[in-house]
Amino acid sequence: MSSFRRHRPNRPAKQQPAAPAGLSAWPIGAGRVLLAAAALVVAAGCASLPDAEAVVDRHDDARPARFDNARGQLSAPQSAAVVAGLKSRSGDIDILDKQIALEQAVVGSPLVLGNKVVLLHDGPATYGAMFAAIAAARDHINLETYIFEDDEIGQQFADLLLAQRQRGLQVNLIHDSFGGIATPTAFFDRLREGGIDVVEFNPINPLAGGQPWLINHRDHRKLLIVDGRVAFIGGVNISSVYASGSGARRHRPVASDKVSWRDTHLQIDGPVVGELQKLFLETWRKQRGEPLVGADYFPTPVVAGQDIVRAIGSTPDDPYSRIYVTLMSAIGNAEHSIQLTNAYFVPDVQLLKALTDAAGRGVAVTLILPGESDSQIVLHAGRAHYAQLLRAGVRIHERRGALLHAKTALIDGVWSCVGSANLDWRSLVDNDEVVAVILGREFAAQMTAMIGRDLAASEAITLESWEHRSLLMRLKEWGASLLQRLL
Repeated sequence: MSSFRRHRPNRPAKQQPAAPAGLSAWPIGAGRVLLAAAALVVAAGCASLPDAEAVVDRHDDARPARFDNARGQLSAPQSAAVVAGLKSRSGDIDILDKQIALEQAVVGSPLVLGNKVVLLHDGPATYGAMFAAIAAARDHINLETYIFEDDEIGQQFADLLLAQRQRGLQVNLIHDSFGGIATPTAFFDRLREGGIDVVEFNPINPLAGGQPWLINHRDHRKLLIVDGRVAFIGGVNISSVYASGSGARRHRPVASDKVSWRDTHLQIDGPVVGELQKLFLETWRKQRGEPLVGADYFPTPVVAGQDIVRAIGSTPDDPYSRIYVTLMSAIGNAEHSIQLTNAYFVPDVQLLKALTDAAGRGVAVTLILPGESDSQIVLHAGRAHYAQLLRAGVRIHERRGALLHAKTALIDGVWSCVGSANLDWRSLVDNDEVVAVILGREFAAQMTAMIGRDLAASEAITLESWEHRSLLMRLKEWGASLLQRLL
């Protein structure tokens, strides 16, 4: 990777932009939030979701899936043997050949053997594993996050990263400008002054980026890579909101600060980490970060376990959302069960049809959605679709006792997906996102247990009870649904 340079020259500290006329009476943080939010609303509505069926049809003659291992790509007979082995352990399920072949044609990234995937179900478990990995780093640390807060957890991360940089490791950070809008500039300046290379993704200040102003294009990924060998992805940002449970947040909570957050993250060891590393470095390049050299970004892969994983990145720069089309095709190929857990459920017409069609052909479709949210308008926009889904036979459960922020899918008890992508327009059209698809019943058993715990803590929504909701609830849903393209 000779095009990447290890160090950046010292730069003057970034200055806070002056508040425009009319906002001078506002605190600088409030002014920035108002301006950025207004710009996001104005910018939304230009892009659209792809015609998923048309994309799938174009790849309908996809060749059988090919697999990679630590030594490279397997031959066609070797790949066929992998699929046969999966089927022998999981049952003769179409999703194990039809879906993964189509998925590969649509996405392009390989299915990689030899990984170990650990499911992290709350904040303490996620942060404990991340802190341990950072402390054990020997070469480099690459961190990409939507929110990086200047609070107790954020300071712990900052101190660890600075300590490792002082030991001579390369440390690179990409943080989203809008996600970090409430984090003081001095927080990131401290990291820069400590030798950490910091990139602010698509600055909300149109004069700061040195490239076209893309206010609606946000980096919603949560990705940590250590030494090119271990990676973390999922829904968890860097914030003390996780201290009493799992979670991250889309907006700063107001009434929900004392509510635990329920989120899901993954620790991945093994050869597929190289695919996630490519995504990080490509974002760094697009954001015109200083060239990086001197680190061993792609060490010789080694087998870490038995899990088969595909890393999928999606960005508005792509011809279509790879994550959206992947999920739509998986739903279309489901034979027995679909279990989706998602924080921000604002489905488009295609996703609604895919779910109701699946229920109509006898697939058990279960949605686990928030019972409370940090975004009331998103909550009500999603609820506006409940009646249609319930009439079609889709089962809906609302999580109680915690603010649900997880983004997971489990299909036919063998195809698992965990990552940063919500089922709303912003995630699927406007944001950079990343997910991991994991094949096999072994990992799916962990997912099933986690879903079972969520169902036990949820309230089933029945069609009868839903049809008796108040007029006020109906009005909120109607109003929110008018704005769903902005959500």
